Amino acid sequence: MSDALSSAQVVDATKSLNYGTWRFQKNWNPLHVVDAEGCYFIDSSGKRYLDFSSQLMCVNLGHKNPAVIRAIEEQARALPYIAPGYASDARAVLSRLLLEVLPSNLVKFFFTTSGTDANEAAFKIARMYTGRTKIIARYRSYHGSTTASIAATGDPRRWAMEPSGKAQGFLFAPEVNCYACPIKHTYPSCNIACADYLEHMIVNESDVAAVLIEPVTGTNGVLIPPPEYLPKLRKICDRHNVLLIADEVMTGWGRTGQWFAVNNWNVQPDILVTAKGITSAYVPLGLCATTAKIAAHFDDHYFAHGHTYEAHPMTLAPAVATIHEMQRLDLVNRANTVGAYLGEKLTALKSKHPSIGDVRGIGMFWAVELVKNRDTKQPLNTMRDKIEGKSLIVDQVAADMLKRGVALQSWVSHFVVAPPLIIEKSEIDIGVAALDAALAIADAHIAA
Repeated sequence: MSDALSSAQVVDATKSLNYGTWRFQKNWNPLHVVDAEGCYFIDSSGKRYLDFSSQLMCVNLGHKNPAVIRAIEEQARALPYIAPGYASDARAVLSRLLLEVLPSNLVKFFFTTSGTDANEAAFKIARMYTGRTKIIARYRSYHGSTTASIAATGDPRRWAMEPSGKAQGFLFAPEVNCYACPIKHTYPSCNIACADYLEHMIVNESDVAAVLIEPVTGTNGVLIPPPEYLPKLRKICDRHNVLLIADEVMTGWGRTGQWFAVNNWNVQPDILVTAKGITSAYVPLGLCATTAKIAAHFDDHYFAHGHTYEAHPMTLAPAVATIHEMQRLDLVNRANTVGAYLGEKLTALKSKHPSIGDVRGIGMFWAVELVKNRDTKQPLNTMRDKIEGKSLIVDQVAADMLKRGVALQSWVSHFVVAPPLIIEKSEIDIGVAALDAALAIADAHIAA
């Protein structure tokens, strides 16, 4: 690359000329990364880091998969761009392939460049199709950063945009959190009261177009619903003629041990949104998939959505390669077998560290939640602490792990452990050992 810069210059240019996302800018000091391969990335000094959260829970194939890189190269030579009004080989091949891996009722597709864009498309489609306005999401949720997607997000990342920047028509129901139930019930005697409350909202709000969920809540804690929840929610939506939108941006593409998380409960959504692992994040691609019934509506009604990069061939060809690689390597099944080993290793830490309140997961998707007190389940930090820029214990633990050569995503008072689906058990041992050592920082902060 021309105009070569020193590592210090790269870091200085990045933090002085770019915005760091979801943070106060003053103390941002990004690590200069120059390479990545397999389950590791490498900084400018040559130090290797185990990527224990697949970057932002997206590099499911690991870094530098040769087949995906080859697909990018070949597409660049064949057709680097064509407007979305045209057909292309990559578009047709990927669309046909999606019919093999998506829930069987989803048969018509709109391609985007990110998960947040895909959610924006889903909201517009749901409102155009139903003629209704409101969308019910949940408090522990994240659906993206653009205007409607951040308005649909329940967590504190939307607070800064309110009220002036908040899109209208989004409401929040209680999340499914059997570890710390927001409505103070206990499973299974609750009879899934959180779903009942959501139905109460549908009835009393009226004008509800859709219910929006992450089948397994992602960044906000890997919250896994009990077996009855999604089937019950599907029946509630059907009973009131409300669409069910599954945001599988993070949970899709084998992460939960199924191609898509909804498959764990044999539930079919009306609309499914995904991104991240669709290309293993090598290029930016999102997808909004709908049923034939929704698609048929637009045969005689104007489809009022689109953008320049919709169905961009450079994003579609690597998605084809990613799906083929997942099939070749049997990564969906591997997420269950190797993921079970990861869960055993993480669960074993709980007896050693009083700061661990809960360990939960599904497939290769796990969370370790930290608390001040196991009995009260009081977290080490709160969402308000995050927004106010206070020092978070999870960030201190993650920083210590980074010094040990392991990168792990932290959020408020838990870690999201979601390594590439290709990870070996020996590499899991390395990552868990670093967490084990770094948790001494959290243990020092528990209540006496």
